[in-house]
Order: sequence, then C-alpha cells, then structure tokens
Amino acid sequence: MTMSPFERRGRDFVARHGETVFNAARRLQGDAPHTPLTRAGFAQAEEMGRALRDYLGPKPKLTMWASSAGRALQTLAIIAEHLELDWHDARHDDRLIEIGMGAWGGRYYADVIGEVGPVVDERGLLRCAPDGERYEAIAARVSGWLGDTQDDDGDRLVIMHGISSRVMRGVMTGAPVDPCGAPVLPAHPQGTVTMIERGRETVVHLGTGYAPA
Repeated sequence: MTMSPFERRGRDFVARHGETVFNAARRLQGDAPHTPLTRAGFAQAEEMGRALRDYLGPKPKLTMWASSAGRALQTLAIIAEHLELDWHDARHDDRLIEIGMGAWGGRYYADVIGEVGPVVDERGLLRCAPDGERYEAIAARVSGWLGDTQDDDGDRLVIMHGISSRVMRGVMTGAPVDPCGAPVLPAHPQGTVTMIERGRETVVHLGTGYAPA
C-alpha cells in the first residue's frame, strides 16, 4: 500500500457484480468460485452496460479486468456486449476476488448469526471468519494488482465484489486505515459503477441491488 493513488495512469471504472442466487437466499458468498446471477442480477448488469455506453460510447479503448469468480465474468459479459467489446479479451485476476469466508462460506447468514452473533456491522462490513481472510490480506492483494497495472496505458474496467471493491477503492483514494485493518470506503449497492481518477472517486451509475455485503 505504498503506491500513491495520484501516480496511477488512466481511469479505473470499478463495478460491483449483479445480484446472485446466494445474495437472494442470504447466504455468505465470500470467495465461492461460481454463484450464478439472478434475473435481477442480469438486469443490474444491463443497467451498468447502458450507463457505461452512455459515458464512454461504443468500443471504448478500455482494458477489461474481472475477478475470476463466475458472477463477475457473467456481469462483464453483459457489459461488454453493450460496449461492443469482446469478452474474450478480458483479463482475470484472483487478486480481485471477494473476501474469503473460510468455514462460514456458503452458509446461511441466519445460521452463522445464530452461532456467533452478528456477522455484518453497522457499516456493512463482514466480520472475519476464524479461519477466513483478514482485511489486511485483502488490502495487500489488491495493492499488488494496482502496482502491477499502475503504468498501463488507457482506462480499465474492473468487475469485482462488495467487500474487496470497498478495500480497493479505499486504497486507490488514500483513505485512512479503518479499525478493520484496511482502508475502506462506504458500501455501494450491487450494480454500481464508480470512476476513480488520480485518487478521486465519481459515481457513474448507482445500482439498484442490496448495499451491504
């Protein structure tokens, strides 16, 4: 996290994937590799695609990046079609995946809450599972991705997740380290796209999905 956000070249359009079957069922999703989008999730991806087309026009000079999770790749497929870009040109990186939830992953929120108490705080941040990923580790991996892409030419579209995007947005804007152990920005609903340029964030499209993790 030593990189200055003001040294980064180009603009980053950071998007949170659309609603999934796990979201709808209120199950802890974490770094699950494939949890399909719901119809609402596809509709949110359509909205993101239209908003980005209005903002950037067709066939923008844009490097597409996505978490390797299926829900991020599905969301990107819809957006890429709106932008008239080839989904197959997208780059995938595991450093963009969601927080790992350990043994809590895949379980219903209600069941875990019944055992250990609240798992989402008042800010919408997930409590770390005993064997799960810590926020410091998320900050380290997204910072690694930012460092590797810092000098790339042109803009980037990055499809990722609720918690990991909050940490990455925090790193990119120079937010202070939160008590959770990493810089974080406020939650955005699923289907939201923001643009970060030289450490400043602008909302391009506010999604209609559920805001907390």
